Amino acid sequence: MLRHTCASIMLEAGESVVTLARWLGHSSPAITLGYYAHFMPEAGDKGRAVIDGLLGKQGELHASRNSPHSPQGR
Repeated sequence: MLRHTCASIMLEAGESVVTLARWLGHSSPAITLGYYAHFMPEAGDKGRAVIDGLLGKQGELHASRNSPHSPQGR
């Protein structure tokens, strides 16, 4: 019980699954994910935020290239 509680708290705090798998002695992070993935509900949100940020920046770059005020757009 203490092992499961500790692992759950560590994942909720942001510890990587790979590191946690090593600490728990699992042969693969996939095993760790099988037991503890439900403790990581925000994991998709972090990745989505990174992608949104990258796409937003690229969108700004594309818009500035097509702008009549940019050297490429003239």
